Amino acid sequence: MSAISPQHSFGEDIFSQPLVTVQENVFACVEPDYRAYMPPNSIRRMTRILKVGLTAALQCMQNAGITVPGAIVTGTGKGSLSDTERFLKEIREYQETALNATPFIQSTYNAVNGLIALQQKCTQYNNTFVHRGFSFENALLDAMLLIAEGNKDILVGAFEEITAEHFYIKSRIGFWKKEKISSNELYKHSTPGTISGEGATFFVLSDTPGAVQLAGLKMVYKPKESYLQKFLAAHDVRLEDIDLVISGRNGDSNFDHYYEGLPKELPFKHLCGEYDTAGAFALWLGAQILKAQQIPAQWFPMMQVPTGPYKNILIYNHFFGEQHVYMLLTLNTGYLK
Repeated sequence: MSAISPQHSFGEDIFSQPLVTVQENVFACVEPDYRAYMPPNSIRRMTRILKVGLTAALQCMQNAGITVPGAIVTGTGKGSLSDTERFLKEIREYQETALNATPFIQSTYNAVNGLIALQQKCTQYNNTFVHRGFSFENALLDAMLLIAEGNKDILVGAFEEITAEHFYIKSRIGFWKKEKISSNELYKHSTPGTISGEGATFFVLSDTPGAVQLAGLKMVYKPKESYLQKFLAAHDVRLEDIDLVISGRNGDSNFDHYYEGLPKELPFKHLCGEYDTAGAFALWLGAQILKAQQIPAQWFPMMQVPTGPYKNILIYNHFFGEQHVYMLLTLNTGYLK
């Protein structure tokens, strides 16, 4: 697995990395040195989301010890916003004549998937899901189905970017907080709106048991009641068996009531901000905690982190009260031995 995020998460020992904070309600990724993953002439032609997505995918496959995945499946809520904005502006500027096709080509949702496939010469199944807050989770479900059908080494991931124009548009409809806050104080400001973010996260799913197993996944649209107990019962797990709950609490007073009463809660949105596929970062964080059997405490200075050992981690996230997702991670103790 691999993650490029607003934190020092890429190729780093996250348990020794400091917490990155912002004061303007907008998170941006800490970008790596791309020269180790692609030639300089390619870097100049690629937009930021393409570089971030491709680099995260390549590092993920390198960590997994594979070069050509059995399939490529991703999820994104917006795709390349910068290319989309550039293409729309040129339509107006040039009055629909003499348009540069490159921004249009790179703005399509599957541009990252295609770039990964071309780079690795992968001609296998390739699909992108665009379902707002369910985008990554649908990609994850598709990858799980491919594994069940006998496929191996499925590359699954998510990518998202924020631009100044998109931030402004969403601020007009109340997505973000009106007051500027420090990201590490996000949960102290229980007011409407939250802070924006972005990131690219990739995983390799295999039919061979590893240290971390995805034991359950459930997507629910606009639930009228909590599905937590039903979800756990469906997987023969009790609430008292959950050692840690990674929640999508984001300081938005309109929706934070969904997380009330969760035991051993560890919120993560102060690390990456809010975006359509933030659930991928939560899954990456949960897998890191399970593998290392510790929490990067320096990333959570606002709270006393729940102590281990950690065997079962529940991830509960929702996207502005509509798309709700439950994921259950379990530790394979036999693998660690």
